[in-house]
Amino acid sequence: MPLEATMLVIDNSEWMRNGDYPPTRWDAQSDAVNILFDAKTNSHPENMVGILTMAGKSPEVLATLTQDIGKIFAALHASKLSGSLNLVSGINVAQLALKHRQNKNQRQRVIAFVGSPVADTEEDLVQLAKKLKKNNVAVDIVNFGEEAENNEKLAKFVETVNSNDNSHLLSVPAGTQLLSDTLITSPIVSEGGADGGAGPSHAEYGGVDPNMDPELAMALRMSLEEEQARQRASAQTTAEGAAGSLVPRDAPPITGTEGMQTDANDDAKNEQALLEQALALSQGGNVSSNEPAASSSSNIPSGNTIETSRATVAGLNEGDEDEEMTEEDAIARAIEMSLMDSKENSSEKQ
Repeated sequence: MPLEATMLVIDNSEWMRNGDYPPTRWDAQSDAVNILFDAKTNSHPENMVGILTMAGKSPEVLATLTQDIGKIFAALHASKLSGSLNLVSGINVAQLALKHRQNKNQRQRVIAFVGSPVADTEEDLVQLAKKLKKNNVAVDIVNFGEEAENNEKLAKFVETVNSNDNSHLLSVPAGTQLLSDTLITSPIVSEGGADGGAGPSHAEYGGVDPNMDPELAMALRMSLEEEQARQRASAQTTAEGAAGSLVPRDAPPITGTEGMQTDANDDAKNEQALLEQALALSQGGNVSSNEPAASSSSNIPSGNTIETSRATVAGLNEGDEDEEMTEEDAIARAIEMSLMDSKENSSEKQ
């Protein structure tokens, strides 16, 4: 809600003794004043509310603009019921009180309670409405008690003073529900109605109209942007920290294809080492006679090692035919030949 200064203009005429709004019109009005004060002061920390009466000999300011609910209650308790309503004079005094507000950034609003017949003419009300509209003063009217009699005049007044839907007329018939309950759900109290009644909310400027105070509005906007940037950076840092806890930052990225190639190369190297070991075992029994062959075979490129091992261990005896076999079978055949050579050498020595 926007920054506002609100004057509550209450009806303290003799008509307020009637009990058609329980317990009386005056008590129902007092409850509504309490609700309005809470709504205005809670909507913005710098909002202020004042109160004055408009019946009796002349309008009387009971409490100037304040944030102290105690002053409002004390003013209500000290007020007396007398005379008849003077709506035009009461609203004029309220406008003067708003004009002398300390914080000029506060928007001006008058909320008038009308619980007795309005003696002012429609022409006087229209003239007052034009004056208020010119001075950027919004007016809300709570019409109760004699609502049927006053509705036409007050509707014309609100229609004239209204600017960008910033003024409202609330008529509450007797016997339907409590005045305070009706007021809570009305645009006068609800956040949407209050924002609409004051025009644009200027949320990007912290609720301050840049036309009224451009320096303050710009400072608030920069502060809001910095806070939003800080929140985004904090959220990004948190997300990066969560991701970094799963994968070390120093670890190089490994794709699935590279991992598969690495595993395949390791398996090929292991198999090649086993083949070379098997060949060495198969040739170990006849080292003296086969040294040249071993030395020559050691110079054979690694790519032909598997073919050489197959040719050497192809058959157990000289007359056997060569067989095509797998690497595992070739290794087994080579080990078998090595064992046979070892047995022959041992028998020759004996």
